[in-house]
Amino acid sequence: MIIGTLTIEFRLHGIFSLKGKRQIANSLKQKLKNKFNVAVAETSHLDSLDFLTLGIVTVANETKRVESLLNKALAMIEAITTEEIIDVQMEVFGA
Repeated sequence: MIIGTLTIEFRLHGIFSLKGKRQIANSLKQKLKNKFNVAVAETSHLDSLDFLTLGIVTVANETKRVESLLNKALAMIEAITTEEIIDVQMEVFGA
């Protein structure tokens, strides 16, 4: 079993309420879940209006499959979001 994680940190601009931040987060989470069948959660900066961190996790039988899926998810996020991506970390764990 191969487990892959992708952590993406965004700097948000023009957000004045947690509700606005949650709308952005929920939109991204739903699109990722629908297209890639991955688990997605907001992992830190929960009460910050300036930052959003999403954690994405997937499991597969092959490392290539996990890496490919996470790279495609990242490419989709880069294409659809107008928010500034300030950090991306990808890790793959094999067992």
